[in-house]
Amino acid sequence: MKSKVLTLTSLAALLGLGMSLLSSCGGKNAGAQGAPSAPEIAVMTVDPGDAEFQSAYPATVKGKTDIASRPQVTGFITAVHVDEGQRVRQGQPLFTIDQVQFQAAVDQAEANVNSARSAVSTAEITEQNKKRLLEKNIISETEWQLAANQLAQARAALAQAQAALVTARKNLTYTVVTAPSDGVVGTIPSREGSLASPSGSPLTTISDISDVYAYFSLSERDLLELGADGANPTATFPAVKLQLADGSIYPLEGRVATVSGVIDNSTGAASARAIFPNPDGRLRSGNTGQVIIPRSTPGALTIPQRATYEVQDLRYVFVLNDSNVAVGTPITVAPYSDGQTFVVTSGLNPGDRVVVEGVGTIVRPGVAVTPKEAN
Repeated sequence: MKSKVLTLTSLAALLGLGMSLLSSCGGKNAGAQGAPSAPEIAVMTVDPGDAEFQSAYPATVKGKTDIASRPQVTGFITAVHVDEGQRVRQGQPLFTIDQVQFQAAVDQAEANVNSARSAVSTAEITEQNKKRLLEKNIISETEWQLAANQLAQARAALAQAQAALVTARKNLTYTVVTAPSDGVVGTIPSREGSLASPSGSPLTTISDISDVYAYFSLSERDLLELGADGANPTATFPAVKLQLADGSIYPLEGRVATVSGVIDNSTGAASARAIFPNPDGRLRSGNTGQVIIPRSTPGALTIPQRATYEVQDLRYVFVLNDSNVAVGTPITVAPYSDGQTFVVTSGLNPGDRVVVEGVGTIVRPGVAVTPKEAN
């Protein structure tokens, strides 16, 4: 009986020892399986190179000349010879204003001239007769002088009548409003039957769009970075492009023609004007877009914008140390970019390894990573 009890006791002890060993082994295996591994993260090595960027500035396009066409006389429009958007040549008729009263004024002025000529002829005959009588001492010199004065008055009246005729004929020509320059006809708000006057609204606008001007603004910093100087502020400017409202790039390059010599204190910017050739008339006065100025930075360190994060208005990147641990590193970048890349001006050195994915989510300060080459 005693032997049987010992045997049961020994068996229980052996079972307990076995459970303990299994528990110990299971714990070790679980610990080995649950140990976190370093995440595989894309990393790039920073190397100097030439950085090409573009800065875009909102712009308004205007024709080389936008001339408001106004009548020089008052009257009702009797004919409109052009339509909106039509190309016209300088001197081409645009509108005709009622000519009846102006033709009548010409006819009356011509009649006044003929009458004044007759009066001059009569006064000349009278003056000549009086002069002959004076030479024969038949009349006094005073009587001849009166005749001479009447002749002078008649000649002055003739000159006035002739001047009035010139004015009347000129007003008659003003009834046909012509194009002041080559260009494209703008909006025509007034049609046949409308009253037109010099003090009223323009009849239309003629835009010379053989070349167009794109007006935009440059900040004080932009002017300094582009190397503008007082003698010739646009000499160092590169050729520029124009991005249209639909996002397409106008195929012909332009140049910055002028930069204002005064910076507006309220905006901190100076107005500038770029000129673009427009041989096919694709650009119209009133178009909007963006003037694109290219910028080249040789030997620059560039990184993707997604590799950065901000803390209290300071920009940081994660740089891997020799142990592949992410270290938050403050940097400064150039104020211009292409929307995807930054030019680093300080904080990084050639050869630094910068994390380019998982910033702020997977990768945080002090996190060890397994680097892989970034695409």
